[in-house]
Amino acid sequence: MAGAEQPTQPNDTEEAVGTRESGEERPLGPGLASSPQILSTNELQELSDEVFRLSTVHEIVLNADLKVHMVNFPPHSLENRVKETLHKAFWDRLKKQISASPPDYTQAIQLLQEIKEALLLLLLPQNSQLRSQIEGVLDLELIRQEAEHGALDIRGLTTSILGTMAMLCAPFRDEEVQGLQSLTDPAELLREIFRVLDLMKMDMLNFTIQSLRPYLQECYVQYEQEKFQKILDKLPNSLDNTTEWLRRAAAAVSASSLQSQSCPAASSSSDAHFQGAVSSGTTVPSVMSVLNQGYMDLLCWEPGQSEYPETLLLDQARLQEVQAQVNQLTIIAAVLLVTSGVCGNTLFGSPGFIDRLKLVTKVLLEGLPSIRYEEALQDISDQVLQEVSRTLSQLGYPAFASEKCTSLKGQIKSIADKGNAVRHIIKQRIHLFLSLFISPDGQNSQKDFPKGLDAIQEELQEVGRRFRSVTYHNRQVFGPFYSAILKKVLFPEAEPDSGRYSM
Repeated sequence: MAGAEQPTQPNDTEEAVGTRESGEERPLGPGLASSPQILSTNELQELSDEVFRLSTVHEIVLNADLKVHMVNFPPHSLENRVKETLHKAFWDRLKKQISASPPDYTQAIQLLQEIKEALLLLLLPQNSQLRSQIEGVLDLELIRQEAEHGALDIRGLTTSILGTMAMLCAPFRDEEVQGLQSLTDPAELLREIFRVLDLMKMDMLNFTIQSLRPYLQECYVQYEQEKFQKILDKLPNSLDNTTEWLRRAAAAVSASSLQSQSCPAASSSSDAHFQGAVSSGTTVPSVMSVLNQGYMDLLCWEPGQSEYPETLLLDQARLQEVQAQVNQLTIIAAVLLVTSGVCGNTLFGSPGFIDRLKLVTKVLLEGLPSIRYEEALQDISDQVLQEVSRTLSQLGYPAFASEKCTSLKGQIKSIADKGNAVRHIIKQRIHLFLSLFISPDGQNSQKDFPKGLDAIQEELQEVGRRFRSVTYHNRQVFGPFYSAILKKVLFPEAEPDSGRYSM
């Protein structure tokens, strides 16, 4: 949708931000006359369950690398010490019971029951024969009778359990399961069986997630819309922050459009993606331009600035990671540009020189918030100068004079200032590239890549792909909700509808 087209009908705005894949019409969005509700405990629990299901499906669909891992506390943490103490007490007690004369198998039988339940959970529906085998070997009633008569064969049971585990485990767990067979102490063996079973449960859960992902991707739009609508039905004001976010984006696009009209010579074809429609001298931002501006605003979100849009809360961590990567790439590109200006093309053409500077800068910025860039750039300036001096020596060139060294370090350290001209230009070019990258009608071919950013092209395109993945998903799911909000924001004088909006 071109930025210069003005929506003339409600359906235009809906098409601009995405439609429901099923084609089925269903009211979506908050009621205009809705009033806050006081929810009961059961309703709050139901709402919490809806949010959990929504966030789980959302993460499975968007995070292709999603894996569930065991919770491991830091080795010297209080939590880990408490856990280790309790576990040791538990297994020491089991060992004492089994070693008693006569043996006390009360706790061991309880553990065998839990092992049986864990093995059955690992079975697929078609494993009926193995299910019968487990039920037969771990017949708890028979095991209790054998224990009462002193005929319980713990070693025989654990051997059967290990055989079953070997059949059920993933190939990369084979060695771990086989290693348990060398254990002779029953208590230690049971403990290790539980440890490996926990890992096998994680393997099964991750396998299930991978298996479900293709099916969830086919229906995630309708599913997430319906779940979010249920939340809105319970909490009608759940889009207040989203409304404010879009209102600010619309104001920014309008201001940008007015500026471009007053300075037409400064306008370019790429700027058209941010322009609103113009009709009879009145500027009305297009829905697409407002939504794109809103997404770009998220890359400049400051902590404590305001509440994050509700429709993007599930992606906040992903977007903040993209924001951090954009900030890091901005500094890296600025450092390279400044160094290139001082050192010249000959030095920059030296094999591996740019890669070494990138690596040094990235390592010193890794994990730092932008407020700590000043101290990082001090170290970066020292390392860059060392790399420059080393490369000059290797190429047989004379070392820089002290004034030139001081100038290079000073220019690099000045990048910490957000108003730094080089940093500002780099940031503008990166943001323009990303804005085109995420726009449904934008282009992102090689020929459109911004000048001066060739050294970070690969990294920037990867960031762009991650950013586009999040915004595309968000646009598909919440397009109808954004449409409802933007009708009121962009056309406040339009005749109000019934309060809920069809897709």
